[in-house]
Amino acid sequence: MLPNEHKINDYIESLIPDRNELLLEMEEFASIHHIPIMELVGIEAMLQLLRIQQPNSILEIGTAIGYSAIRMAEAVDGVKVVTIERDEPRYKQALKYIEKAKLTDRIDIIFGDALEVSEQLEFYPQFDVLFIDAAKGQYEKFFQIYKPFVRSGGVIISDNVLFRGFVAEENIDNKNHAGMAKKLRRYNEWLMKNEQFTTTILPVGDGIALSIKK
Repeated sequence: MLPNEHKINDYIESLIPDRNELLLEMEEFASIHHIPIMELVGIEAMLQLLRIQQPNSILEIGTAIGYSAIRMAEAVDGVKVVTIERDEPRYKQALKYIEKAKLTDRIDIIFGDALEVSEQLEFYPQFDVLFIDAAKGQYEKFFQIYKPFVRSGGVIISDNVLFRGFVAEENIDNKNHAGMAKKLRRYNEWLMKNEQFTTTILPVGDGIALSIKK
């Protein structure tokens, strides 16, 4: 890790243009209500990768209030986003924000636990991108369940894989942090060894793993 990592992150964040009024409202809502949304530097990096790839379809695990789904839909013209959320208040809030963004024709939300609703995707064509940003302890299960829905040459993006740097720490006092770091280390190692995918980890935001399906 760079000694001035936080300063560098703050510097990059200061260069990012202001988002539109709705996105700023969502960022404030997430902050007030302690709803996790993707870090600004991380999501900007991911959106740039999506602009390069120009996917036609994206599947997201973990809608929350719809922030990343809206940002992805706005970043790539015409892309179809299907997103899954199990928390009912967040699901309802996401519906409101997606309607305000006038993206109801391009973003579908499936309400339910991602570990249980995969059959609802059987009528969709395979996706170009799978974005995993939900319960970190379940990442490998999400990956295994939904990788068949990703086309060959498609990309699976996993957020938070560096978990605030804890994955690189040997001694962590907080037991919860230590347990989650252990699970994510195991997940990262499993990803890197998975012969069906080519994976790299980018140390931006909270860590993004990019896995290309062979």
